Amino acid sequence: MTAPESVRPPIDRIRTDVRAMHAYAVQDARGFLKLDAMENPYGLPPALQAELGARLGALALNRYPGDRGADLQRALAAHAGLPEGFGLMLGNGSDELISLLGIACDQPGATVLAPVPGFVMYAMSAQLQGLRFVGVPLTADFELDEAAMLAAIAREKPAIVYLAYPNNPTANLWDDAVIEKIVQAQGAQGGLVVIDEAYQPFAARSYIDRLAGHRHVLLMRTLSKFGLAGIRLGYLMGPAALVAEIDKVRPPYNISVLNCEAALFALEHAEVFEAQARQIREGRDQLMAALARLPGVKTWPSDANMILLRVPDATRTFEGMKARGVLVKNVSKMHELLANCLRLTVGTADENAQMLAALEASL
Repeated sequence: MTAPESVRPPIDRIRTDVRAMHAYAVQDARGFLKLDAMENPYGLPPALQAELGARLGALALNRYPGDRGADLQRALAAHAGLPEGFGLMLGNGSDELISLLGIACDQPGATVLAPVPGFVMYAMSAQLQGLRFVGVPLTADFELDEAAMLAAIAREKPAIVYLAYPNNPTANLWDDAVIEKIVQAQGAQGGLVVIDEAYQPFAARSYIDRLAGHRHVLLMRTLSKFGLAGIRLGYLMGPAALVAEIDKVRPPYNISVLNCEAALFALEHAEVFEAQARQIREGRDQLMAALARLPGVKTWPSDANMILLRVPDATRTFEGMKARGVLVKNVSKMHELLANCLRLTVGTADENAQMLAALEASL
């Protein structure tokens, strides 16, 4: 039986702005050396794999998550050095936390503001939650445009300002004095600042020591770059009363018992992951030195496990590297400031050597 012609097709029930969107693209990495997603290239040693497997196997998978979530919150607070009187909430990766912040702040006319180019989920989540997104371009060298940021805050009075520290995809840490001016300006007009420290294990500095000085600043981290991208665990820290309000919109049981136990296990063996981060930082420095010797290649300082570089022809170089079995990220179409730019993930020493050879052959 066919529906009458006057009946709208089911797809018309989907929001028009959603239908006009592009889904978040994840490249098919099968058969490639995968250096496109800023993942830790090191796995757990075999003995720890066996120990973790036994712990996960003993969990009560027939029960909803219980008090272990509170144990994980305490362990993360201790690991981060969270100040007294501050709260912490868990998310299914930072992506969920960004969505929850949008839901909690979704008042009529609310705006989210962030420097661009930056993490795409700030804008995408704002749109999906019905908030306006305002992007403020960085300078040509990917530094914060202080005057433009302060003018935008005064003009837009945003509910949330996101500052990635360091930034993705540019990998740099911005000037602390400029960040403080932005934090002060946003606080003066009653808005929130979210400092996104996704790449904290590789950065020279953290905002955690300044968190106690502000009642409107939230600090967001993830265990993805710590070395657990597969378990999807993010956490948001800030003044306890503020975190408690945002936590009200969190779905119940959003962190599975498997994710929770794996995260607790990793924190108990934090020294293993810290050693891996140290290797990645050393590999990054060696990679930067090698890239500096390649003609026609420009790089920018990195405080993350990625390197942004500009080449004469990003599409040609990306396809050439892919043909040689190496997958990186072509970010050249993300923003006009990123023209002919590629983003490389720092891998193991052998992976970095393969990546360099493929890059040099593809320029």
